[in-house]
Amino acid sequence: MTAPLTADAHEYGLVGDGTADDRPALQKLVDVLGDATAEDGRPRTVRVPAGRYVIRDRPVRWRSGVSLVGAGRGATCFALANPGAPAQPVPLAWFTTAQHGAGREHHIADVTFAHFEIDGLGVATEDYEVLAKGLGLQYVLRGRFSDLYIHDTAATGFGCDFLQDTVVEGVLAERCGRQDPGEKMGGAGIGIGVGGWGPVERLAVTDCTARGNGTNGIFLELQQEKWVPPRGIRLTACHTEDNRYGISDWGADGLLVTGCTMLGNHVAGFDVSAQGTTSVGGRGGLVTGCVIDGNAGDGIALGNTPGPYGFHGNRVSNNGRYGYWEHNLSGGDQEPATDIVLESNDIHDNALDGIRFDAPLHEPAIFGNRIRGNGRRAAPPGRGGGEGVRCGPLSLTDERADWPPGGHRGKELTVGGPGGSVDGSADVTGEVTAVVIDNTATRLTLAPVRPGAGTAWPDGIPAPGTAYRLPDSPAPRAGLTAAAAVTHPYVHGNRVRDDGHPRTQIHAVWIADAATWTGGRVSGNDFSGNGSASTRFDSAPSGGRWRDNAG
Repeated sequence: MTAPLTADAHEYGLVGDGTADDRPALQKLVDVLGDATAEDGRPRTVRVPAGRYVIRDRPVRWRSGVSLVGAGRGATCFALANPGAPAQPVPLAWFTTAQHGAGREHHIADVTFAHFEIDGLGVATEDYEVLAKGLGLQYVLRGRFSDLYIHDTAATGFGCDFLQDTVVEGVLAERCGRQDPGEKMGGAGIGIGVGGWGPVERLAVTDCTARGNGTNGIFLELQQEKWVPPRGIRLTACHTEDNRYGISDWGADGLLVTGCTMLGNHVAGFDVSAQGTTSVGGRGGLVTGCVIDGNAGDGIALGNTPGPYGFHGNRVSNNGRYGYWEHNLSGGDQEPATDIVLESNDIHDNALDGIRFDAPLHEPAIFGNRIRGNGRRAAPPGRGGGEGVRCGPLSLTDERADWPPGGHRGKELTVGGPGGSVDGSADVTGEVTAVVIDNTATRLTLAPVRPGAGTAWPDGIPAPGTAYRLPDSPAPRAGLTAAAAVTHPYVHGNRVRDDGHPRTQIHAVWIADAATWTGGRVSGNDFSGNGSASTRFDSAPSGGRWRDNAG
């Protein structure tokens, strides 16, 4: 009998009762349809009615031309589990270079995965296993991944590489990377390896959400150092929140990131660096019209790139350290980044400097930005305990405090330690730390102990009255700080000031002692209205033109 173009999963032995192992029946069906497609060239579709389908101990080896379509998120759910094979990663579907010889000439083509949920909570490998994903396909041609909900996987949720002429849309990835301590490979909500198809990979990622994942919300990563970083990849209207990093470019060329939100991530909202497996940073990218707000570390962290890179029309605000931080990690590209452009961004209320250069730059262009009210981490050191001090899952309240709002943003709070509490009422001898996201006069809001967690405390909420302390704030804090070699900069038409009370942005521009500022043009800027002098030159600029700058 000829295999149908559309097959009902129930008619081919899948049960969907949440107990029976549906993997053997699904593998048999995929093979039947895959063989038929290989014979006549007509792609097939598996329709999966509502139910909970258990995929136990082994993944399904996927076949070209076979699509999987459910009845919707929450209706059709694939529950992954490995009780009988604790060393075996169990993605729902896999097809990889290492296991199956995937490549440009041996790929998956004309497939759709749509309208279902993947629950990875039942998979726990003995050691962290990067392949313990929700979906793990490599070398996909003309694919579409749509309306998927992937959550609680041990490693990356959507972990598919080398996607050509492919669309990833409406994917929600939550609490993935469950077994990743935060610094292993993978462990992301949406992780896409790039470079396998050559210098152009035509991929669109749109309307996706990644929240509470162990490493990145969404990342692109060059998979082999010798490969050319590919062009052609677009991220549009995506949301990343409470991940270690929001969106990361670890090896693309000309990545377009448009209309995305990167909120409350633990290290940085947007990251370009050498953290990928090949230590190759992205280059040539454009980030436009994004909101990068309230991240516990930096808003934008960029380094290990030869450039160029452009940031246009973004809001970069309320982050726990720098709004924009140029820095290089060891092991990656250390040459000066050329043609970095910051244009028409609103960079405000970040904890330390609005823009800081700790790595060399050549020909940067900084124009038309509003850089205002930064340096919010201005509160003096503090300590307390005893009556009026209490902790919640993500907070510490001291009713007797009178902190400047936002003044402890980004600080490391220490709670407990020898002596327990000030009045001896709490029996706490261990010392724990948490990062302050923000504060009012009496309440500190704290970051979760790790992405996806509901508490800031690794060993339970400290007892009432427990002693705490907060460190001092660094100074000076400027709108723009250079602490590295900057050659031929163009700085024009920026408004760098602080209208707050008190003013916490001490200087508009600070050239630190470690910096050199050579040539270029600084003109037509408004540097007035900061906490102290408009400029501070611990290292005097050399050559170039400074003129027509107010203040």
